[in-house]
Amino acid sequence: MKRSGILHGELSKVVAELGHGQSIVLADYGLPIPSGVRVIDLAIKVGMPTVLDVLEILLTEMYVETAVLALPLQELHPQLCAELCHQIAVPVTFVSHEEFKNLLSFTNTVVRTGEWTSYANVLLRSGVLF
Repeated sequence: MKRSGILHGELSKVVAELGHGQSIVLADYGLPIPSGVRVIDLAIKVGMPTVLDVLEILLTEMYVETAVLALPLQELHPQLCAELCHQIAVPVTFVSHEEFKNLLSFTNTVVRTGEWTSYANVLLRSGVLF
């Protein structure tokens, strides 16, 4: 029995299988996810877990090279955007919300959270440790 880190078996497996340049998206509850993209739904109720909660644990086990956020998050929710950027601590690119949604087709997995803040979505691109 695993005693620390990511305890959710499927999410732990996804992180372990990520290769260099592959990505995982942390999504607010309302993000439309294209059919055919793997979804891990962690949403329990409104606001639980938050994107920040899931990001915090993912960053303990995943080497992130870059991240992508949608511009409306920066404009509408600057405090949450600043918290996410601080926690990510790697270069962050901002794109339009439409461009962000287009990136979903190329991601390995979308992790749906209970986040109830609009545009609170984060794409994490896996790095390589050597």
